[in-house]
Amino acid sequence: MRHQKTGRKLGRDSAHRKALYANLCAALIEHGRIQTTEAKAKEVRAIAEKMITLGKRGDVHAHRQAVAFLRSKPIAHLLFSEVAPRYADRPGGYTRIVKIGPRQGDAASFPAPFLSQPTQPACSPVPSGYLSAPLPGRPPVR
Repeated sequence: MRHQKTGRKLGRDSAHRKALYANLCAALIEHGRIQTTEAKAKEVRAIAEKMITLGKRGDVHAHRQAVAFLRSKPIAHLLFSEVAPRYADRPGGYTRIVKIGPRQGDAASFPAPFLSQPTQPACSPVPSGYLSAPLPGRPPVR
């Protein structure tokens, strides 16, 4: 029985799952939004929140922890220099998940987690035009 067991397995072993979370989190930090399945989006949301909190701390130990998880010094530098300072006055709620419709092919729920605008309150609606720009190599979101 899985009583009191948190997290999703996503059909992967632990090393594959950890690499997947690191890659999704790095892509979210780099691009500001990604398209993925609902289960992955919900898992990566918590990790991205922790990474931004590390970025807000800004000390050397936090930077080393971020590099160890993200496995990329340029992404960690982007996190600490550009992303985290935008949320300096915000006590959490840095990410948001917006459902953009079913995925073509298997109709899986296909949300788009993205980083919230730092000037908006945590409960405000999605900014107009925020999801209109397509991801590189993808058709525009409708």
